[in-house]
Amino acid sequence: MTAIDNVSYAVQAIARGPMTVAPPSFNGHGWLVVVNLAGFTAGFIIATMLALKMARDIRRNWSTDKLSHPVTVWRMFGGAVSAAMAIRFGPAAMVLWGWDPTNAAATAWLLTFQRMTDPIAFTLGLLALAMFEISGKGMSEHLKRQPLPLRIWAKREQLRRPACITLLSLIAAIGVVSTR
Repeated sequence: MTAIDNVSYAVQAIARGPMTVAPPSFNGHGWLVVVNLAGFTAGFIIATMLALKMARDIRRNWSTDKLSHPVTVWRMFGGAVSAAMAIRFGPAAMVLWGWDPTNAAATAWLLTFQRMTDPIAFTLGLLALAMFEISGKGMSEHLKRQPLPLRIWAKREQLRRPACITLLSLIAAIGVVSTR
């Protein structure tokens, strides 16, 4: 029996597995590591920003907006989806940023943390789907009564910051993967 036999299964698997620059499931495809690293990093940052914005807006308007008001429901739905994405994407990005088979204990901790946060993420995601389904009929009736014109292209300036975050995440991911 070796010292490695007394540690977690995750540590054993990483220590005894191939010494790769990314999790073995990427099968040596560096471009796929870059895409996932950039996507999870940007997704975490953007989803966190939106979740916090929705929470702030709900709190700011708590005294005037009723719980069943369409705007409150919309904010809660957006907040729940964003929080679920942030909770899922953050640990996934941490695993890719922190992957180091030479430090199996730290890498295993990241993998375990990722699995521990998955139930929180999918619970929030299912909560968002439930809110969407439950509010669907009332929201549809309300929007049909007072149709509001949406000027989506007039609001594209709002996407500048998320686009910059995505680009910077991609550049960082390319740098990290190419220097490992």
